[in-house]
Amino acid sequence: MTMPIITVTPSTAANAYKSVDTGTTSGADFGGVLQRAIEGTIDVNKEAESLSTQAIAGGGNLTEVVAAVSKAELALQTATTIRDRVVQAYQDIMKMPI
Repeated sequence: MTMPIITVTPSTAANAYKSVDTGTTSGADFGGVLQRAIEGTIDVNKEAESLSTQAIAGGGNLTEVVAAVSKAELALQTATTIRDRVVQAYQDIMKMPI
């Protein structure tokens, strides 16, 4: 079984995180979007770690472990890309003449 390759741009990821309804009323702001994205990344990584631990102990399904680790890797790459873009935007703003 081959894993599909998904290209995720920062804007696509931000739109996906924005469209997720977490039940909060302040989720439309940029900080809320980033907070949910970070929390989602942490949750995905915890799930992958849990499944990996079960597999090492002799239980669990190897296919589920591989899928969870791939999902965690994609979430981490997305978070890193968004962070890099935010830092670059900040640096560009700071370079602007007043």
